[in-house]
Amino acid sequence: MANLKPIAAGPIREFDLEKDSLRELNQFLHSAATSHCQIQVRNPNGAHSIACGLNSELDVRIFGHVGYYAAGMNKLATVTIEGNAGPGVAENMMSGQVHVKGFASTAAGASAHGGLLVIDGDASLRCGISLKGADIVVGGSVGSFSAFMAQAGRIVICGDAEDALGDSLYEAVIYVRGKVASLGADARFEPMTEADFDTLRQLLKSAGLEYEASDFKRVASAKKMYHWHADANQEY
Repeated sequence: MANLKPIAAGPIREFDLEKDSLRELNQFLHSAATSHCQIQVRNPNGAHSIACGLNSELDVRIFGHVGYYAAGMNKLATVTIEGNAGPGVAENMMSGQVHVKGFASTAAGASAHGGLLVIDGDASLRCGISLKGADIVVGGSVGSFSAFMAQAGRIVICGDAEDALGDSLYEAVIYVRGKVASLGADARFEPMTEADFDTLRQLLKSAGLEYEASDFKRVASAKKMYHWHADANQEY
């Protein structure tokens, strides 16, 4: 798969978390303000909260698996994880790019406002929960309740989706290539438009994926839950 963004030219600053502390790494990342240096992180060994809250155009490459909330609250930076990610990767991301080369655990991209999250493998439960404007592209499948209460943004699922996909959707749109076990409350399949095909091609290209846009289905909100109805008996 192609890189999301060209690797930054210039010197490389390397951290080894078997020798260096996580605090040292994160303090350096927060103080760095240049895109002319690539930061490489070796032996993360599942450490939590790596590269959180970045606020400049850094190029961070992590070689190994990471724990909770890697690249959370990202702004402007490009973070590549050469491994699997624990719960909440790219949670509340504002902009920039996060690329997980392996699998992602629960709530990947939760509440993300902007930017692009790409997961090469599968994503677990609640991928894109409460999404607020970011784009998420999953090369594999997603778990149950993915895109729950997703308010804005787009999610591309190249594999299958488990139960309750898009439960309580607002304005977010889901494109799914594989089988959907079930849709959640107020989610429905809708016809693909030319605008959808164009959008999907751009997202797939950005993620380095070569699937045909014509193979995907669109899932969006039926908008029946926008207003409370006394006679609905809480069934939508």
